[in-house]
Amino acid sequence: MQCRHCEIEDAATEHVCDFLTDLATRQRVSASTQKQAVNALVFLLYEGLERDPSEFGNFACARKSVRLPVVLSRDECQKLFAALEGVSRLMAELMYGSGIRLMELLRLRIKDVDIERRQLLVRAGKGDKDRITVLPVAILDRLRAHREWVRALYEKDRQAGLPGGWLPEAIDRKYPKDGEAWEWHWLFPPAS
Repeated sequence: MQCRHCEIEDAATEHVCDFLTDLATRQRVSASTQKQAVNALVFLLYEGLERDPSEFGNFACARKSVRLPVVLSRDECQKLFAALEGVSRLMAELMYGSGIRLMELLRLRIKDVDIERRQLLVRAGKGDKDRITVLPVAILDRLRAHREWVRALYEKDRQAGLPGGWLPEAIDRKYPKDGEAWEWHWLFPPAS
């Protein structure tokens, strides 16, 4: 196998670095394409030629493309909210106003919402991290009304003897009855 003007077995570290730099600068390949070439060369050098691949670490890296997120304008948000009704609208406005993700919204428990302090506790969010975020003032009254509706549903479920909400495994083992407690009930319970 040949590398431009020399046998691949005789290729110096500078040849490998020049090749990888050329990919990034002159050929302008994507970062993933260059990374694939690096991985192929590491395999060839280590497995095929039994050389130490750590020799070539000094080359220009291809730039990762930076994509700007698509963000709705204020007017577009208002039109979107106007098209929604009831709980769907409340959920959308809560996500927008507090900056939480869909799964974070769906995992909210009654105990995670502090209306007096206007705070939401997001548990095990992205990166399995907990964080506190704000409750938008504009939806507080509707959120209170929604909690009352959920409370009535909770009471009805308790009277019917239905099992409580799902609990994380460790808590379920330690406190098996907590799934029936009000504070562990979902803020947005799934439709039955």
